[in-house]
Amino acid sequence: MALRVWASQAATSLGIGCRRPLRSLGFPAVPFSRGFSDVIEGLKYADSHEWVKSDGKLGTVGITHHAQDHLGDVVFVDLPEVGVSVSKGSSFGAVESVKATSDIMSPVSGEVVETNTKLTETPALINGSPYGEGWIIKVRIKDPSEMDTLMNAEQYKRFCEEEDASH
Repeated sequence: MALRVWASQAATSLGIGCRRPLRSLGFPAVPFSRGFSDVIEGLKYADSHEWVKSDGKLGTVGITHHAQDHLGDVVFVDLPEVGVSVSKGSSFGAVESVKATSDIMSPVSGEVVETNTKLTETPALINGSPYGEGWIIKVRIKDPSEMDTLMNAEQYKRFCEEEDASH
C-alpha cells in the first residue's frame, strides 16, 4: 500500500520512525476469493490506494476501503492547509492508525480548496465511510488528463486481488 508506512505499531510506540511498505508489517495474505465489493464504480483509483471523484475541475480525494481495512482503526489524520499545491504521486498528509502511520499520496495534481475538518475530531469516519463522510481533501485539478492514468473500479479490484495474493 503506497500509503507509505513510516512505522510499525511497535516502532510508533517507541517513537522510532522508519519508512517501511505496508506489506512488511506482516498483514496476512487474503485469498483470491475475497470480494472487493467495497470498490465504487465511477471513482478513479491510484495504486497507492487513494481514490478520486472528479466533477470536472474539482476532485474529491480519500483513501480506499481496502487501505483503511489494512490500516485498522484510524486515530489521527494530518490534513494539509487549504491553498497548498499537491502533486500526483506525492504525499499531502498522513493517516495514523492503531497499526501504523502512513503517507496519503495525491492521485492528481492541483490546489487544495477544502479539507474535511470533521476528521480532526472524528478520524474514524475514514473507517466507517471511506467513500462518503471520510473523504480527506477537495482539489482544483490542474490537469484533468491525469485522471486517465488512474484505474477504474474493475482494474482496481484486480490490482488489489493480485497485491493481496502476492503476500
